[in-house]
Amino acid sequence: MNNDYLDPINALNMPETADTTFAMDFLMRAKEGVRNTAIALTETVSLDARALLRNQLRQGIAMHQEITDLMVRKKWFHPYELNEQYQLDQLSANTSVMIGQMNLFPEDTRRIGMFDRTPDQHMEGDQA
Repeated sequence: MNNDYLDPINALNMPETADTTFAMDFLMRAKEGVRNTAIALTETVSLDARALLRNQLRQGIAMHQEITDLMVRKKWFHPYELNEQYQLDQLSANTSVMIGQMNLFPEDTRRIGMFDRTPDQHMEGDQA
């Protein structure tokens, strides 16, 4: 990866990286949902509400397991092989740092700076 954000080489493996990121975000949100539902279950008095939350908790745990299995199968997540997980995390961190160091915005962002050419400027001499 280089600092030119328009260089197509920087898009190499980007779909796989994006899939990994989306799956990890989904996994974290599923875990957060399980945690919040468990807390709500311990603070609910109504029997009907408790039954509803218990069912929701079971579904949340099942969804978390399904996402985890997918990520392990795709080798996006290594919960039992910490060295491999560490290498993936380092790669992700380095990519984030490199993207953060790119100049993603042109220096001249004034509107007049973006419309500095006339329509015939690309034509040569007598064609204009």
